[in-house]
Amino acid sequence: MENMTINRGGPEGLWLSGAAQRGEGKAGSEGAVTPPAAPACILDIRGLTSHYGRIQALHGIDLQVGQGQLVALVGANGAGKTTLLRAVSGVQPVSAGQILFRGADIVRMSPDKRVRGGICQVPEGRQVFGPMSVEDNLRLGAFTRPRKGVAEDIDRMYTLFPDLKIKRLLQAGVLSGGQQQILAMARALMGRPALLLLDEPSMGLSPRLVAEIFRIIEGLKQQGITIFLVEQNAHAALSIADVGYVIETGTISLSGRGPDLLDNEQVKSAYLGM
Repeated sequence: MENMTINRGGPEGLWLSGAAQRGEGKAGSEGAVTPPAAPACILDIRGLTSHYGRIQALHGIDLQVGQGQLVALVGANGAGKTTLLRAVSGVQPVSAGQILFRGADIVRMSPDKRVRGGICQVPEGRQVFGPMSVEDNLRLGAFTRPRKGVAEDIDRMYTLFPDLKIKRLLQAGVLSGGQQQILAMARALMGRPALLLLDEPSMGLSPRLVAEIFRIIEGLKQQGITIFLVEQNAHAALSIADVGYVIETGTISLSGRGPDLLDNEQVKSAYLGM
């Protein structure tokens, strides 16, 4: 992503604004501003457990993501972050508990049906299709959709990420790590997600590129995308999160407003080196 140009304003009409999704700042009949309504819960994880063989990886996880929110899950390597995200996307078996998406339990739903229903994941390590072109990678992101509107959405991705248009005919495998991360995000957005899952988007990137990636994530949040972000970089994730959770050895140990968790002494000691 060296010298990559990002249209942080986003293409007009690509997504609802965050305020529109969350119902913020509506004026009353006499001009008074009503308090923002609590966001509707789009993802509700209740008592979730998961195993790798006999080893229990998740222990009764409870977690909620509200419509239009950016919710961050932070923790050390091996704490269970990716396992939880894989369970939500349907590729990790669930031993017990519920995953409610828009009120319906999807634990028994196949991964492809979850994608069709609006859950799109940007996997750890980006996992772009290296031999294929940038544009073909974008098309694959819309594989479960009807063809109508796909070309228009590719143009929207090129508006949002102008350098992808410049490199659209190149093989995805020759892009830098940062460029591949941008492509992986754009590919997920091609699925028109109701819920965007981001798994360790800063992994393997330089500090400068990490800062750019998180500016992009914050921009997607401002455009109204509901985001569940799993990240080891606690400071970067909690700084932009509406709500944060801390996971330790498969158990949620702390939760609260993202910025508030940055001031928590336990978080400072364990994850911020303070």
